[in-house]
Amino acid sequence: MAKVRVAGLGVSVDGFGAGPDQSLEYPLGKRGQELMSWFFPTRTFRSMVGKEGGTEGADDRFARAAMEGFGAFILGRNMFGPAGDDWGGPDWKGWWGDNPPYHAPTLILTHYARPPIVMEGGTTFHFVTDGIEAALAQAKAAAGDLDVKIGGGVSTVRQYLLAGMIDELHLALSPVVLGRGESLFAGVDLPGLGYRVTEVVPTELATHALLTR
Repeated sequence: MAKVRVAGLGVSVDGFGAGPDQSLEYPLGKRGQELMSWFFPTRTFRSMVGKEGGTEGADDRFARAAMEGFGAFILGRNMFGPAGDDWGGPDWKGWWGDNPPYHAPTLILTHYARPPIVMEGGTTFHFVTDGIEAALAQAKAAAGDLDVKIGGGVSTVRQYLLAGMIDELHLALSPVVLGRGESLFAGVDLPGLGYRVTEVVPTELATHALLTR
């Protein structure tokens, strides 16, 4: 059966999934890129950005699983563009260039309606203004027998967690302390929501924890 999954979500030791002051210069907030230090060296990531080589092993296995097997993606507004009403300017089409890494219908949660944007490689951005349930229904219809990925950011993941709509959650716990940013766990009772840890894999750069319900 197809699942709704979070995969490859970097989280600091003190529970932040993004740093403070997200902006065009700092898409993941200040120091937020440190949460993904396990991901950037992998063969999977380097292939995504047109480079050869890269590390293999457990980090690459989780990196690959974070991008494969999905028929649709759901992203929060700031995962598509910088904060503000102008979407990064009239020509803004996302953080990733002409060929984003999704290669599937990708739904953006927003309060600002706009027409879909068709990109290279099979990605089409659809902008959903009527809430998380409507976005998930559209994503499941688009994904068919494949999984739906809740791709972030933190606010979007929290909304779907609290609504009980996520089947599986892969966290990459990075050995950094941010002190400030977007807290993933504040006010979230994971056991009360039915989640338990079903796999833990430590590497030099992260501890990968899989939670299922």
